[in-house]
Amino acid sequence: MTGAEPTPAPSAKDSATGFFRASMQAGWRSWLSVGAVAVLAGLMFSASARLADGGGADTRDPQDLAQLVGTETGRVSELTERAGELDREIETLSARTGTTVPRLDGDLVEREGVVSGSQPVSGTGLTVTLDDAPSTSVGAGPGGVEPQPDDLVVHQQDLQHVINALWAGGAEAMTLQGERVTSTSAFRCSGNILLLHGKVFSPPYKVTAVGNPAKMESSLMSSEGVQTYLEYVDWVHLGWDVRRSDNLDLPAYDGGGLQYATVPDGTEVFG
Repeated sequence: MTGAEPTPAPSAKDSATGFFRASMQAGWRSWLSVGAVAVLAGLMFSASARLADGGGADTRDPQDLAQLVGTETGRVSELTERAGELDREIETLSARTGTTVPRLDGDLVEREGVVSGSQPVSGTGLTVTLDDAPSTSVGAGPGGVEPQPDDLVVHQQDLQHVINALWAGGAEAMTLQGERVTSTSAFRCSGNILLLHGKVFSPPYKVTAVGNPAKMESSLMSSEGVQTYLEYVDWVHLGWDVRRSDNLDLPAYDGGGLQYATVPDGTEVFG
């Protein structure tokens, strides 16, 4: 049975060489450790010096509360002084004005009040009434088509067609359910209820307009949307009624309006 070859013992030369290499590696590791510590210490000393002198010339933010208070106090003083200068400039300009604010013509003010809804209006006009269909009188339509639930109620677009046709026919002022309609009015229908100016209304819906009755009625009959509604009047018996009146009284709009600035009486603004 053959055994493994015996490992020869290291010679004196080999032992000396190994010892030298190990010593060199240990020395380099020691020097590297000392160098790293020195670099880290230098960085810490540099950061400490920058903090000690307030962060350097490039730092804009104060590093302590006392400096912050002093800086903001200075800014407040500058702004206060600037505000005083502007106030004095305003007073000087106000003293130099020599004319009063021109007044609008009374007739123009009244016409603007009618358009904006801020003035009540009286005169001749029309009242148009729309209503849901009575379900008991509903029958099959052309071709035996049965109406659907949505066919039996007045929709938002039906009211919009009537209102737009009245405006197109020369209406001067208008109300919906007694509420004055203005340029900022918006109404929404949900099912068979009407939301207008934060109030809830149920059918029948009445649209009242002051103007030339003949022209507004002609505009109604020429509206495609109104003609479509009238087809459902014949089919499912939706409510429809148009009446002329010689004396209608429309109230002013009593809701919140647009907010705008006004010049106080006696203020002179033109030079």
